[in-house]
Amino acid sequence: MKIINKWLLKVLQALLNALKRKGEVYIQKTQAKDVRALKPLTEDKVVSLVLIRDTFTKESIIGKLYLNDEMFCDTLELPYKENKRSISSIPIGEYKVRLRYPRESASRDYLHLLVKDVKDRSYILFHIGNSAKDSRGCILVGQKRQQDFVSNSIIAMSLLMKEIVNLGGENIKLIIKNK
Repeated sequence: MKIINKWLLKVLQALLNALKRKGEVYIQKTQAKDVRALKPLTEDKVVSLVLIRDTFTKESIIGKLYLNDEMFCDTLELPYKENKRSISSIPIGEYKVRLRYPRESASRDYLHLLVKDVKDRSYILFHIGNSAKDSRGCILVGQKRQQDFVSNSIIAMSLLMKEIVNLGGENIKLIIKNK
């Protein structure tokens, strides 16, 4: 009987603790690669990304990425060459974006972004990289910039994904402009 009472007491304490933690999300480290497990229990918000391209060279385009109207990081892209696959940046305009999970990619083992509905193009990503040769038509993020180069890309990507996940991870819109 004492064993049953101790067991019942432990169950009741666990239930009370669970009620105290209401609204918090707990996951095991092994589940952390799937951002849906990390998603806060809040309403989905619109995530606004604005990329303003401001430095144009023969090798690259450097810009600033704003997240919900605040400057967040630097970007690097290939120069614009008529939107040709793998050798050009994408045209200015408005795009929908979604999270792309590591399990969806053969080459990216981290959470990144997929730009959707780019005319005549597919698999345009926001991903880690430092120079134009890393881009292949995608958008690279970094924390510092030099001519034709962004640095601290892994950190910038991690912080960007963390912020987007904290904002709900859905309803992501991208506007690309030239300065």
